[in-house]
Amino acid sequence: MSEAALADAPSACTEILACRGCGGGSLASVFDLGRMPLSDGFTAEAVRPDPTWPLEVVSCAECGLAQLRHTVAPEVLFAEDYPYFSSVSATVVENAARNVAEAVVRFRPPAGALAVELASNDGYLLRHAAAAGLSVLGIDPAPGPVRVAREAGIETVHAFFTEPLAQRLAAEGRRAALVFANNVLAHVADTRGFVRGIRHILAPDGTAIIEVPYLRDLIDHVEFDTIYHEHLCYFSLRALAALFAREGLALNDAQRIPIHGGSLRLFVQHAPAPSARLTALLAQERAEGLDRPAAFRGLADRVAQLRQDLRALLDRLKAEGARIGGYGAAAKGTILLNHFGIGRRDLIWVADRNQHKHGLFVPGVKLPIVPVERIAEDRPTHLLLLPWNHRAEIVRQQAAFVAAGGRFILPIPQPVLVES
Repeated sequence: MSEAALADAPSACTEILACRGCGGGSLASVFDLGRMPLSDGFTAEAVRPDPTWPLEVVSCAECGLAQLRHTVAPEVLFAEDYPYFSSVSATVVENAARNVAEAVVRFRPPAGALAVELASNDGYLLRHAAAAGLSVLGIDPAPGPVRVAREAGIETVHAFFTEPLAQRLAAEGRRAALVFANNVLAHVADTRGFVRGIRHILAPDGTAIIEVPYLRDLIDHVEFDTIYHEHLCYFSLRALAALFAREGLALNDAQRIPIHGGSLRLFVQHAPAPSARLTALLAQERAEGLDRPAAFRGLADRVAQLRQDLRALLDRLKAEGARIGGYGAAAKGTILLNHFGIGRRDLIWVADRNQHKHGLFVPGVKLPIVPVERIAEDRPTHLLLLPWNHRAEIVRQQAAFVAAGGRFILPIPQPVLVES
C-alpha cells in the first residue's frame, strides 16, 4: 500500500496508551510540534500536499522515558523507496570503523566469531567487521540498502529485527559475540521486544554495542529537529538502564560520543558489572532531573526564539541580495524547514550528495533536491546547513564554495554564519 493510501488507513498512525519502555500509563505531554510530514518522505510530487501526522513528545512518570505519543506504521516509514544510505556520510562510516576497531581490541572476539548488526543498512559497518576477521550478518528492512549490502558481499536478512527472528537465529546456532545497533533502538515501536531479541541473539559472553541520540544533548543544544516520526524514543541513561534490566540484560557502561549532535554508546551484556563511568553519568542525571518532565521546561520557548532569529537572518541576507540554497536533504532538515516555514521564497533548492534523492522534493515545503554540482553552477552566496551535525565533513567537501566567498548558515543551536 502506498504512503498516500496508508495515510487514510486506521493502522497508519496509532496512539500509545502505555509507555514503550515500562508499560506505565502516566504519560505527560512535554513538547508538541503539531502535524508534520515524514522526515524522509521525499517524493517526485511537486504540488500535491504530503500526508502529515502528529508529532508530540510525552514523558513517562514511572521510568522517565521520553517518547512519541503516536506511532506511524513502519511500512510507511521504511518502504521500497526508503532513501537513507549510511555510506553516503563519511562521518557515519568513520564512526562505524572506530566502533568496530575499539570493540575488537576491548572485547577480543576470536577470529571468525559472529558480529551481527541490527538495521545494518548498506553494510557500512559490517564491512569493517569482516575486514577484522569476523563473520558477519546484517538485518535490515529497507530493500534498497539491503541490495547494496548484498552486492558488497555482506550477508543480510531482509526483515525487521524482532524477538521471533532472534529466537530463530539463536536456534540455528547463530549467537553473536558482538551485536551492533547504531541509531535504531529509538526507531522501534516494540522497544521491549527488540531488547529481548538482543538477549536471545547475544552469546553468553557477548556484548551488544548500541548507539542512541542522548536526550541531554537534544535539550541542551535545542536539537528539536531530531524529533521526527522515525525517532519514537529520546533516551536518558536512567530510562535505558531500566529498560535493559526489565528484559534480562545489563547496561554496564556508557560513553558519550559526538555523532548525530550528541549520542551515547552503550555496552550491554548478560551479567551486571556497572562501570564507574556509568555510575557517574547516572548520578549526574539524577542530580539534574534529566529523566523528569521538567527537563523539557523552556524548550518550546527556545525553539520559538530560534525560529525568530533564523528567519530574521534569512530575511536580512535576502534583503542584501543574497542567493541562498540549502545543503543536505536530511531528515532533521525536513522538520526544521517545515516548523520554521522556510520554503521556496527563502531557498532556491536543497543540494544533496545522495543520488537517490535527486529530482525529489523536501516533504511539506516542496523544495527541489538537486546534485551538489549545482552549487558551482548556480553559485549561491549562502548555504543553509541542514545536517548541521556533519558540519566539519560538509565544509571540507565544499572547500571550493568557501574559497569562492560562500558562507554556510549554521542553524543549531543558534543561527550563525560560518566558513569552517
